[in-house]
Amino acid sequence: MTFAAPTKDMLFNLEHLSGWSEVSQLPPYRDLDLEDAAAVLEEYGRFCAEEIAPLNAPGDEAGSSYGNGRVTLPDGFSEAYAKFVEMGWQSLQHPEEFGGQGLPRAIGAAGTEIVNAANMSFALCPLLTDGAIEALLTAGSDDMKSVYLENLVSGKWTGTMNLTEPQAGSDLALLRSRANRQEDGTYTVSGTKIFITYGEHDMSENTVHLVLARTPDAPAGVKGISLFLVPKFFVTPEGTPGDRNSVRCVSVEHKLGIKASPTAVLEFEEATGYLIGEENSGLEYMFEMMNSARFGVGLQGVAIAERAYQQALAYANDRVQSRPVDGSSRDAVTIVHHPDVRRLLARMRVLTEGGRAMAAYAAGWQDLARHADTAEARAHAAAMGEFLTPLVKGYCTESGVEVASMGVQVHGGMGFIEETGAAQHYRDARILPIYEGTTAIQANDLVGRKTLRDRGATALKFAALIEETEQELAKGSDQAQAVAKRLGAARLAFQDVVAHLVGTASESMNSVFGAGVPYLMLAGNLVAGWQLARALLVAEAALARGEDPDFMAAKVASARFYADHVLTDAGVQRDRILDGGDSLLAAIL
Repeated sequence: MTFAAPTKDMLFNLEHLSGWSEVSQLPPYRDLDLEDAAAVLEEYGRFCAEEIAPLNAPGDEAGSSYGNGRVTLPDGFSEAYAKFVEMGWQSLQHPEEFGGQGLPRAIGAAGTEIVNAANMSFALCPLLTDGAIEALLTAGSDDMKSVYLENLVSGKWTGTMNLTEPQAGSDLALLRSRANRQEDGTYTVSGTKIFITYGEHDMSENTVHLVLARTPDAPAGVKGISLFLVPKFFVTPEGTPGDRNSVRCVSVEHKLGIKASPTAVLEFEEATGYLIGEENSGLEYMFEMMNSARFGVGLQGVAIAERAYQQALAYANDRVQSRPVDGSSRDAVTIVHHPDVRRLLARMRVLTEGGRAMAAYAAGWQDLARHADTAEARAHAAAMGEFLTPLVKGYCTESGVEVASMGVQVHGGMGFIEETGAAQHYRDARILPIYEGTTAIQANDLVGRKTLRDRGATALKFAALIEETEQELAKGSDQAQAVAKRLGAARLAFQDVVAHLVGTASESMNSVFGAGVPYLMLAGNLVAGWQLARALLVAEAALARGEDPDFMAAKVASARFYADHVLTDAGVQRDRILDGGDSLLAAIL
């Protein structure tokens, strides 16, 4: 089936959920209006539907391959990427100073979802480049920015993130790659890096590897890690790629999904590298790239959910099977009329819409964190945005797997057959809760850095904002009041958990962190449901004015279904956390 970008929903979120009234008044965005945003997203949606989406299934079937030191991508990828660069799509949210379009993060987030829904294997290349740009903007020297950023922002050059080694996955304290300083100020970087997305390919003129390594006198552990820029090709004085550096691809992985994306093993053999920032501060700088990538992976979860939902809905409206249980027809009907198929499709829809809404809301805080008028406002926005990052990454990717699985179920036996495409979405989705930090790592971040560190203060700020929405809902229609009741119950469950984690931390860290994933899923569920509740308020006001009745009625229905069928999980998660710590630690394995 064909793919259509959900730009109408994205623009609704941009206007009503992303904090647009504040974001649009920030200095970089004062000349931008919603019509401009609509034009960008609609054109990008058209481009991805026509140029990128048709490569998804053939790319999965062909995969990327390695031979004689070269990586071969599926047919059409290089040509499509050239058009992607020509159209300037890499540059959406990046600074105009380096050739970017300088658009708000919520527009950039929508763009990330669109290209990933069209073809996640293709989209991984620009996603990692986005992260490299963020790292260089944060910690790169002026010379480094002048040499590399314009070409990265345009997409002519691509970026990678090199953390993982055979013996060092999530535990970077075990990292062994070495970097030795040379008399000219450069470093020779040696080591093996694995799981490097687009570590070798021929779509771009150059690849900029950001590599974690240790200098000889570095302290042990993560405090002794530095970050280096290691280009695939040296850059000539004219700014063009020159001789090849001493980094080579030795293989690509054979994977469950995202088969067209080359996941490379790279060997650095005294490759010339350039220190980014200061020695022994590499992990701090890399976190800029990691946070960008984690947010992007969360959007991949929304994207694969959207693609799986579109396909399942189309199939359910076409597949004729069985008479309806209510006797309304004596003939077999399309399966969309059967109650359980409707349950599956409705859950798929609201999990996707809720994740998209939460990401737009988080993106607004990211813009305020960078551009708000005062240091105090920027610090507040940063804390709010950082709290939301593990929710977007963890909740949206877990939801993406669930939605893709339900998509297979809607197809029935045909969903298990590769030709329908439903199986590919499921296979592709399964990596999302793993790479760029597993769901448990996101949960550890949420518990440790985002909740225990400030004794729940930021978490409770969100609870207070949610309570304000409940009060608005309670003044509204019967639908709004029903959602207010569910939202309030979920918020109280969240507050109970925050108090429990803060109060229990001094007694049993194992119990607290064992509750991390249920806490993350509760928090993500709550924030996504809250955004849909906010959307309901907007939609009901629009319906009262007679505006866009079909779309607005669907927003009300989504909020109500989410409240009744998804937000109700919050109480179960609370009980697991408050009452399940002892049995978790006592489990015999």
